[in-house]
Amino acid sequence: MVDSSLLIKQARNTLQIEIEAISCVAANLGQDFVNAAQLLLDTSGRVIVCGIGKSGAVGRKIASTLASTGTPAFFVHPAEAMHGDLGMICDGDVVIMLSNSGETNEILDILPAVKRRQVKLISICGDANSSLGKASDAFLDAHCEREACPLGLAPTASAVVALALGDALAMALMAARGFTAEDYAESHPGGALGRRLLLRVSDVMHSGEDNPTMSPDGTVMEALLNMSVAPVRGVVTIVDEEGKLRGLFTDGDFRQLMRQSGDHSKVMSSPIGEVMTKRPTVVKADLLAVEALRLMEEREFDNVPVVDDEGRAVGMVDIQDLMKLRVI
Repeated sequence: MVDSSLLIKQARNTLQIEIEAISCVAANLGQDFVNAAQLLLDTSGRVIVCGIGKSGAVGRKIASTLASTGTPAFFVHPAEAMHGDLGMICDGDVVIMLSNSGETNEILDILPAVKRRQVKLISICGDANSSLGKASDAFLDAHCEREACPLGLAPTASAVVALALGDALAMALMAARGFTAEDYAESHPGGALGRRLLLRVSDVMHSGEDNPTMSPDGTVMEALLNMSVAPVRGVVTIVDEEGKLRGLFTDGDFRQLMRQSGDHSKVMSSPIGEVMTKRPTVVKADLLAVEALRLMEEREFDNVPVVDDEGRAVGMVDIQDLMKLRVI
């Protein structure tokens, strides 16, 4: 049986070393960080991130974070760069290279070719006097006193520091650019935030033949037939000759009528204009779908008609559709 106290002790020691390493880097941030951020803000090109091994894994994450927060970026593997991918680096780009030692062979191999291009080089490195550090236009000091590895070998604290510096750079650029939640959602249309901030009623409503409508002169029986064949079940919109909304009738309204009346035959032949809800709650097509869902949940509606600026019925929102899309 493994000694649980030993596991906890080592885990806490690891976290403490990494916390101390990040705290040290944070305390030493200064003009070098500003210079790196300014290079990225000023570039008209893209950002290319390079690294290998653990630095490569960190570099991929940094590139992804930059790209999703308003700074176009992608990762290039240094070994692949030596075999053609250098063509992905163009004049005007900014290259971010990661190497804890600053002497990683694969990084140094492509360094002369990168420097021959009209690009700026930012390094995230643990040694300012290394070959990579000296070649950089901006140097981000990722030095840490010790690794969290018990053997002092596996890149642990150094990798966390490099990752934290990349995140710090990305977040600083977000703030400088005034990047908004809406901007973020544009890069994440498939995520929950994207659905909340981008999806509108017009994207989810049933319209045209999928939106059941009828005249106020029709009967309850005709309303039931309309409801039963339309994709949106249990509701029908009542409109006038110009297509303007005049009322709403639901299967719930029908059940209530049947309970209240002893003459079911009379109910079925009643003009729908006499029994419909005459001033139903409506929404506009440009309303965010998440707002429509909140409204429907608050008022316990299954469906809400959609109208245009002239009051014409142009669609129907079904709460089941919104729930399936997980807009909240």
